[in-house]
Amino acid sequence: MMLAVTDAELDDLRSRLRNTRWPTPWPVHGWEAGADPGELRRLVSYWATDYDWRTHQADINALPSHFADIDGTPVHYLRFEGERPDSLPIVLTNGWPSSFLELTTLARRLASPSQYGGDAADAFTVIVPSLPGFAFSPQRPSLTEPPQTHEIWHQLMHNELNFDRYGAHGGDLGAGITSRLAEAHPEAVVGIHLMAVASPVTYDPDSLTAEERAYLDAVAAWSADEGGYQHEQSTRPLTLSYGLADSPTGLLAWIVEKYRAWSDCSGDLSSRFSDDFLLTQASLYWFTQTISTSMRPYYEYARQLTRRVERVEVPTAVALFPADLSQPPRSWCERTYNVTSYHVLPRGGHFAAHEEPELLARDLTQFFRAHR
Repeated sequence: MMLAVTDAELDDLRSRLRNTRWPTPWPVHGWEAGADPGELRRLVSYWATDYDWRTHQADINALPSHFADIDGTPVHYLRFEGERPDSLPIVLTNGWPSSFLELTTLARRLASPSQYGGDAADAFTVIVPSLPGFAFSPQRPSLTEPPQTHEIWHQLMHNELNFDRYGAHGGDLGAGITSRLAEAHPEAVVGIHLMAVASPVTYDPDSLTAEERAYLDAVAAWSADEGGYQHEQSTRPLTLSYGLADSPTGLLAWIVEKYRAWSDCSGDLSSRFSDDFLLTQASLYWFTQTISTSMRPYYEYARQLTRRVERVEVPTAVALFPADLSQPPRSWCERTYNVTSYHVLPRGGHFAAHEEPELLARDLTQFFRAHR
């Protein structure tokens, strides 16, 4: 058993929730200035009273969890065995503010496609690691000490699990890790499937197409309106973390606003996420005390402690979901990647593995058929 939250820890959480010191109301409506007060109060009330953590803890402990020591770095991962002996190994990497839990439904579909109306020949053996500083994987002890996450992933897949060839998928932070993994180890990575792409290190502004200019304008507009969290987590994450690590209500507000803003929910959070899903994600951050450490990738990247992606030559699939953070045109993606598949999916957002696991599994499966 990995998780064994004590009654005292659970009582402490509930006490903090019941005794939330709510801010003075503002003359704004809904989510206009941040997390909606009414919706947050409702979730906090449920979290403090009727939410059944013990059931979700048992579900988490029943997952196929394993631990590896990668050159002194402990790594937690899930392993879903493919339904065929020749199943292609694949590593799935989540982003922020997610966790391995978000990827479990997708992982099951990929490992056992025949159970979901698919072909067993398309099965994957799926590895879902916890990012350093997320859930059960501790952060590296030093900001500058190697190995970086993509190298940990390769050592896990190649050295620990003995996969000579494997695929990789990621979105958000996971897309960057997946890209660096493919760039560093093209001899092992047969292909990558991304929901976001790295920008080219350099480019001639005069070479931009009209579509690319419109995309960069949209990114700038999004950053001005939605990017405050990223700037804070990149520059002063510790200041932010004191409040979020001490207040479960603050923690919930910080992440739940992103689940609404970045998903294909048309403003209705409950249309995509159950209360229990949201509160289990928040509880996982809370009980593992990892909200602070989950922000470190932003800080490291901003200080150029994480290597930039220059050029990825392995076959790359780009799958864009309409409500996700950005929609780069194919020509922009091709400045950095060897794009062999490019699809804009009909629905879904930043959390596509949970929002649209069937669509995402289908796109992954179709791409990797050529690389088995």
